[in-house]
Amino acid sequence: MKRQTSQRRAILQVLEHAPGPLTPQEVFELASKEQASLGLATVYRNLGNLEANGEVIAVHLPGESTRYEPAGRDHHHHFRCECCEGIFELEAKCPVAVLEGVTLPGGFMVKDHELTLYGLCPNCQES
Repeated sequence: MKRQTSQRRAILQVLEHAPGPLTPQEVFELASKEQASLGLATVYRNLGNLEANGEVIAVHLPGESTRYEPAGRDHHHHFRCECCEGIFELEAKCPVAVLEGVTLPGGFMVKDHELTLYGLCPNCQES
């Protein structure tokens, strides 16, 4: 049985309500508003345990710190705003999923993929 501490609940709640994957520092800043006793080391430890238990997944964006989001969400891609540096989940149908299982020229077989789009979020476009 997994131990569900108030700190772990605060971390999971923050991740569940975020518009996209968060860094451990972002999780700490948001979750500590609800759980004052939360420390950054505790966030790292809990994220590691949550990932090992399959409750969260690590998201690796090029040139970025590892981010985390809840597991169990449908396949999706991410958008990084070049102005506010926010990371957002995209709900649009995946344009490259049709390539999975396909053998490409040269004998390469696609098994998985990640896609990150870059640009300006709606709030930054208005600025």
